[in-house]
Amino acid sequence: MLKRMARWGMRVLFCGTSLVFTLPGLAHDPHDPFTSLKMSRLPAGSQAVPFELTALDGTVVKLRDLAGKVVLVNFWATWCGPCKEEMPSLARLQQQLDPKKFVLLTVTTDLQRQGIAQFLAQAGVALPVLFDEDQDVSRSFMVRGLPTTVLIAPDGMLAGRAVGPRAWDSPESVALMRQMMESGK
Repeated sequence: MLKRMARWGMRVLFCGTSLVFTLPGLAHDPHDPFTSLKMSRLPAGSQAVPFELTALDGTVVKLRDLAGKVVLVNFWATWCGPCKEEMPSLARLQQQLDPKKFVLLTVTTDLQRQGIAQFLAQAGVALPVLFDEDQDVSRSFMVRGLPTTVLIAPDGMLAGRAVGPRAWDSPESVALMRQMMESGK
């Protein structure tokens, strides 16, 4: 079996008592911010689907109005424990970055506006919450599990995707957002 794997170009490494298989071209750079955040890079040329959603405060947010900014879109729900746990780190990330170059949006399919407002107040978190009542935006971003976070580059292209909670205020995350703000891509 090991010979067959070698013919396919796989490398076999022994790590303690475990075998680790790697495919050529899929090596992960430990210094790459996407890798350190366990965030998937999305294929180049994938345009973010435009959307228009109403926020908790009643304002309408249109993705096209955010062109030229890095946009981090976090899909969450009040019933999702990991979602609620990562909210403070999202708020701290937002506070560290220039609002002229970075926008954080949270999107929920929950319809209980008062419950969401109470949760944010209890958590001491001030984040924009958008309502995806028909789940059209969640479907267009292929949200299958919560939390799911999508990173959109200033040119409107999808850059990355993370499923599951993250420490969004980590140095790696802040560095990635700043790198994207500076590069414009």
